[in-house]
Amino acid sequence: MRWALVKVCVAVTAMVVVAFAVPLALTVKEMARDRAIGNAERQAAAIGPALAITTDRIQLERAVASTQAGADGRIAVRVPATEGTAGVRIGDPHAPDADLERASELGRASTVPVAGGYALLQPTAVSSGSVAVVEVFVPDGEVSRGVTAAWAVLALVGVALIVGAVAVADRLGTRMVRPAKRLAEAAHGLGRGDLTVRVPEDGPAELRSAAVAFNAMADQVVQLLANERELAADLSHRLRTPLTVLRLNAASLGDGPAGEQTRHAVAQLEREVDQIIRTARAQQAQSQPVAVGCDAAEVIRERMAFWSALAEDQGREVSTAGVEHPVRVPVFRTDLVASLDAMLGNVFRHTPEGTAFAVDVHSSQEAVIVLVSDAGPGISDPAAAMRRGQGAGGDGSTGLGLDIVRRLAESTGGDVRLGASVLGGAEIRVWIALRPLATGGKRNHRVVRRRRLRRPAATTEA
Repeated sequence: MRWALVKVCVAVTAMVVVAFAVPLALTVKEMARDRAIGNAERQAAAIGPALAITTDRIQLERAVASTQAGADGRIAVRVPATEGTAGVRIGDPHAPDADLERASELGRASTVPVAGGYALLQPTAVSSGSVAVVEVFVPDGEVSRGVTAAWAVLALVGVALIVGAVAVADRLGTRMVRPAKRLAEAAHGLGRGDLTVRVPEDGPAELRSAAVAFNAMADQVVQLLANERELAADLSHRLRTPLTVLRLNAASLGDGPAGEQTRHAVAQLEREVDQIIRTARAQQAQSQPVAVGCDAAEVIRERMAFWSALAEDQGREVSTAGVEHPVRVPVFRTDLVASLDAMLGNVFRHTPEGTAFAVDVHSSQEAVIVLVSDAGPGISDPAAAMRRGQGAGGDGSTGLGLDIVRRLAESTGGDVRLGASVLGGAEIRVWIALRPLATGGKRNHRVVRRRRLRRPAATTEA
């Protein structure tokens, strides 16, 4: 689709360029010819006053030589003979005598093509009463002067327009094709049994709608499979009671062949039921990470709205970033809510009133990073805080309550780190992995800051 869009754009742009460039190029050529002919007319008009006064050869030759075209040998004058006066010819005319005669008879200027260019024939009345003809030769180089350069500029502009159109079409095509490719890859992954696959809900409106529908379908498939496995496990457990009754009844049949055969059948049935129960439990354990998932951006917006009331009462500046669009994470909503409340509760407990804090979300194809930062006093020993941060808040504890946060991150293959924030205080960085880390790989915890908040100036009381 991308290349088809580029081809269509090239074809349309090329047709537009040709439709405008060809008439414009012809106009440029015609304008150059008119300019050359107009210049020749001015050269011929400069001879007219001399012809009106005299037909003397010497005087006429001086008048011809005073013009630029005459100095270049491109002006010829033909004065016809009359009674009592001889004809005068100055220069070598390029037009045939028939054209000169016709111009003299008609008495109007004309342009005739000759070898190597054009000849402007300008009739002029002379003192003897006859009509002389002034010929100005216009070479082809003069007629086409500047045309080649103008055509080259037009060609470059046309090529630039086509290249620009191709670039724009390629950009638009990429913007359209990339979400479509992600949707196709996700569909193939879901078909192969990867129930964790989801599609980012971005791109054009139609593809965003398709991504939303795909994600809803995948969630529904996961839910249906989970319900099916729960039903299988529940039915298997329900079979335990009648099996127990059968086993007791079989034991009372005695030692005969019928009793032994019945007990053997009951034991085999019990083994099959046990196998069904183990399989259902194993499938439930494997599908547990698949069945969970929530929108981290929605959860953060909800919890920030909850904590903002207390922040407003304490005069704290609150900000969020990266929560404008859905950010799906493979954790339970309740666990993410509990983790956010633990981290935000620490900000209110361990920083003075009026201290600003922020929650940022940075997402990529591999992980989602949630940053909770504040402008408080910071953490003097982050390593010790991670070791002792069990949420007790008693002696020997930092009171950070990071155990639930760490368990949330580690359940996805991620981790938690403490450090200094851009606000000047502490920063809790929660790495939530979206896919298993390749063997030998290293997590990249670097994130691009969307903005920096200025730390509020300290206030003093009298």
